[in-house]
Amino acid sequence: MIHKKVKLEELETSDKVLTPTYASRELSTAVPKYEMPENEMLPRTAYNIIHDELMLDGNSRLNLATFVTTWMEPEARQLMAETFDKNMIDKDEYPQTAEVEMRCVNILSNLYNAPHEGNAAGCSTIGSSEATMLGGMALKWKWRERMKAKGKAGDKPNMVMGIDVQICWEKFCRYWDIEPRFVSMEHGRYTIDSERTLELVDENTIGVVAIMGTTFTGQYEPVEKLNNALDELNAKTGWDVPIHVDAASGGFVTPFIQPDIKWDFRLKWVKSINVSGHKYGLVFPGVGWIIWRDWEELPKDLIFYVNYLGGDMPTFALNFSRPGNQIVAQYYNFLRLGREGYTRIMKTLHETVKYLSGKVAKLGPFELLTDGSDIPVFAFKLKKETNFTVFDVSERLRHRGWLVPAYTLPKNAEDIAVLRIVVKEGFSRDMADLLLDDLKRILKYFEKQPGHKPTRPKKRDKYRRHC
Repeated sequence: MIHKKVKLEELETSDKVLTPTYASRELSTAVPKYEMPENEMLPRTAYNIIHDELMLDGNSRLNLATFVTTWMEPEARQLMAETFDKNMIDKDEYPQTAEVEMRCVNILSNLYNAPHEGNAAGCSTIGSSEATMLGGMALKWKWRERMKAKGKAGDKPNMVMGIDVQICWEKFCRYWDIEPRFVSMEHGRYTIDSERTLELVDENTIGVVAIMGTTFTGQYEPVEKLNNALDELNAKTGWDVPIHVDAASGGFVTPFIQPDIKWDFRLKWVKSINVSGHKYGLVFPGVGWIIWRDWEELPKDLIFYVNYLGGDMPTFALNFSRPGNQIVAQYYNFLRLGREGYTRIMKTLHETVKYLSGKVAKLGPFELLTDGSDIPVFAFKLKKETNFTVFDVSERLRHRGWLVPAYTLPKNAEDIAVLRIVVKEGFSRDMADLLLDDLKRILKYFEKQPGHKPTRPKKRDKYRRHC
């Protein structure tokens, strides 16, 4: 086996090659990093090179920053491996995978109380970011239809949302030339409220975005109050300003453990909902879902009919080719767990997060912003100025393998720096106790370092709502 020769003295200064020669009998020369090697190598050799580098990544099971699923059952993994090669766009070639997708859409439509009568409107997506784009596009198109019917211009659309939205909404507004109007935070209020929202709404508002489980603090936004406020405003003005619910995280939590909260299609002005299957839907990334109230809310101009591989196929997703295995894994969870299983898991996560947040609050220096009462997520800050900051705590936790993000809140609350913990399936009560032990050790460490200079947030520490 021949590879491009690199002199030893070059290896000592070069950062453009890989030199995995520690014990390999198959590979004894350097491999270029940024260009394709000239020759082949054995499958096991290629595997070992990549596998060894990836060991430097964090342990996903200890990643308390991410919302995405990091554990699935072996049977689900097997199904996913068996269906990696099925392209979701080839519905004529893989009709049963397409049928599974529509079953999932109907299951979710039922879960969110849509009046679909067996003909649910929605589709799978790569994740909630794509789903929000589709939901937002539908809102814009429907708004333009309303403005055209009134003989008014449809060239200055805006969208109202909290400053706590995930960054995909900012992207949507920029990509589709929509003015974003943000409801700011303030101390003690970390979500939007109906009064401040209505102050920003006008005839050119294509919709209001409400979040069921914000990434900053894990809170639900008051969708029912927003709905009622908009109902009064729309009746008074003759407008039809709707709501899109970003339920990326809460969409698989609320229906099972907080069913009395009204946030879905039971509310008149909720027209569309996005949810992430790869978050509390318990599927590996990436899969999301967009569900409309009914087909009337999906403008026909957004549906394309493509003659592809022998069939006339309707499509309204942004992406084209993508694997079908995440759809299959979602359906596996629906069959495997049912309502009972999802309820049991979400209750367990809820109990774990309440236990952990309660213990953190008793450690002494921390104050809870939220305790995990909504989705299984909580945020906490330091009570007062000390010789360390939340950024120092985050860094020390990383030494033990824990990934716990530290960040400052957005405008009007940016003087508040917090740590946030996401509890997911695979994070046990025992792991919670291990984390608490490490937090106690960190606090003792800083007690013994009175001269330690606290780390201040830098620009990169400002959380950009991408998890």
